[in-house]
Amino acid sequence: MSQEFTLEGNAYNVAALSEKGKVLYEQLLFVYQTIEQLNGEHALLMRAKNAYIADLKGEVIEKKSGVDLGALFMDD
Repeated sequence: MSQEFTLEGNAYNVAALSEKGKVLYEQLLFVYQTIEQLNGEHALLMRAKNAYIADLKGEVIEKKSGVDLGALFMDD
C-alpha cells in the first residue's frame, strides 16, 4: 500500500518523491504534528485560565459579600 498525500488539491505518492521531496514531506508531517500538539496545549491553557478566572470571581464575591459561595454549594 503506497502512501499518498494531498497538497493544494493535487495528490502525490510518497514513494515517487525525490529524496529531497521525502525529506520535505517528513518535515511537513512534523510541522502538522507540532501544530496539533500546540493546539491541544492551547486548549488546556485556556481551560486553566477560565477556571482561574472563575475562582477569582468567587473570591471577589466572597470578600465583598462575606458569604462563602463554595461552602453553600458543597455536598458533604
